[in-house]
Amino acid sequence: MSNLEASFSILAQKGVMLYILKGTLFTLIIALIAVVLGIVIGSVLALCRNYCTSKTTKIFGIIATVYIEVFRNTPLLLWIFICLVFCPCPELFNRKLFGLTTVETKLLFKAAVALILFTSSVIAEIIRGGLNSIAHGQFEAGHAQGFNVVQVMIYIILPQAYRNVIPTLLSQVITTIKDSSYLANVATIELMARTKQLLSAASRYNGTGNVNVSDVFVLFGMAALIYFIINYTLSCVVRSMQKRRKRPVRVVAE
Repeated sequence: MSNLEASFSILAQKGVMLYILKGTLFTLIIALIAVVLGIVIGSVLALCRNYCTSKTTKIFGIIATVYIEVFRNTPLLLWIFICLVFCPCPELFNRKLFGLTTVETKLLFKAAVALILFTSSVIAEIIRGGLNSIAHGQFEAGHAQGFNVVQVMIYIILPQAYRNVIPTLLSQVITTIKDSSYLANVATIELMARTKQLLSAASRYNGTGNVNVSDVFVLFGMAALIYFIINYTLSCVVRSMQKRRKRPVRVVAE
C-alpha cells in the first residue's frame, strides 16, 4: 500500500469521519453564537457611536468608538491569547462538557469570548453602515406619528438598517466560520483542532506506523473541502440576495 492510499484509509477508519463532522458541527455552533451575540452587541455599539452625541451621552459614543477601533484593528489571535490569560470563566464552564476535560472546556469558553468580542466590533461597523443609509426623514416621520426615540429605532430605523445589510452580515458569517479556525491554537473541539488531533495520531490509523506528508494533504484537504462547501453555499446565498435586491421593479400600467 502506498503512503497516499494509507492516508486515505484514515478517513475510512471507524469513527474518523464522525469525529470530523462533529468538529464541523461545533465550528458552526461557535460561529453562530459569535454572530448572534455579535449582532446584539454590535447593534448597541453602532447605536451608541452614531447617536450618542449630546453632552450627557457622549461618553457612551466614545466608549463604543474605542471598543470598535481597538478590536477591529488588532488580530483575533492576539485577543484569544489575552482572553486565555485574563478572562474569568464562570462556574458553568468550569466542568467537563461536550466530552472535553475541565481545562479544555475553560479554554473553549475563553477563546469563544475573544471571537465574540472581535466579531461584534466588525458587525458594529456593518450595522452602522446600515443606519447611515436610512434617510433622516424616517426619523422625522416617526416623531410625527408620536413615536419616541426608542420606538423610532425599534420599529422604523433598525428593521430597515438590518434589511439593508443582510448580504454583508452573511459575508461576515463566512468570515467568522473561517476565523473560528484560530481557536485550534488552544485545546478546543472545532474542525481545525480535530484535524490537527487526527494528524498527530495518524500513525495509528494509516497502518504505516509513521506520520506521512500525504497524511497532511489528505486530512487538511478534507478540512479545506468542508470549509469550502459551507462557505461557498453561503456565498451563493449572498450573491442570490444581492441580485434580488438589484433586480428592477416592474410597474404594470393599468
